[in-house]
Amino acid sequence: MRINFVLNPDFESYREQLLTTLQDFDTQGEYVTKGKRNTIKKINLNGTVFNIKQFKNPGWFNAIVYRYLRAGKAKRSYEYANYLIKNGLQTPTPVAYYEELNAGLGESFYISVHLEYDFDFRDLIHNPKWPERELILRQMTAFTYKLHENQIVFQDHSPGNTLIKKESPGSYQFYLIDLNRMGFKKLSLKERLHNFRRLWLSKTMIRIMAKEYASLYGASPQLTESLLSESSRSFQRKKIKKKRCKQRFKKMF
Repeated sequence: MRINFVLNPDFESYREQLLTTLQDFDTQGEYVTKGKRNTIKKINLNGTVFNIKQFKNPGWFNAIVYRYLRAGKAKRSYEYANYLIKNGLQTPTPVAYYEELNAGLGESFYISVHLEYDFDFRDLIHNPKWPERELILRQMTAFTYKLHENQIVFQDHSPGNTLIKKESPGSYQFYLIDLNRMGFKKLSLKERLHNFRRLWLSKTMIRIMAKEYASLYGASPQLTESLLSESSRSFQRKKIKKKRCKQRFKKMF
């Protein structure tokens, strides 16, 4: 077995502690999330708090693919985080990735600095009276526009994957997480607005964000709102239909 451990040079002093933590991951730190696919733990090392994401071991086919044909999720998370920062976009500071390599990819981890944030995008969906909600939506739109201008397609651009920090009155910073699915290409206006579809926007949110994006892009506000609404509603209908089908299927058995 070969170990592939790539560490941000700024955290070289933590090398041995991080490796020890990964080798004894099950007994270290406290759970942030424990899911069927991925597990995230938080651990304090000498006063610095890290988040460690353990990816579910891939099936045999994907293990071979990730070993020889395509970068694994941990490696992609690390590389994409660095790419975002290089382009002036926020994500929790990338620290390292770790892979066990046999005939295929085995265990893998991505490590970042723990971010103390104030809320995430879901709060804006569930609470229409959230303080400065319209301002935050406009700033979130500008953040997404900057992604698109850098030819970055964040494919998991969903409510739980944007963490938000209030820097000062009227000023917010947006941090992307769960980075392993990204694309890179020049986008048309329709493709840009399609990238908002997973955010589960209400009619009011669509109106606010479409107006802001149209202003930044130099497009018709009416066309922008129409395209954004079409993508959002289509995605929501598909999700609702899929959920209902699952519920009916469960009742049958």
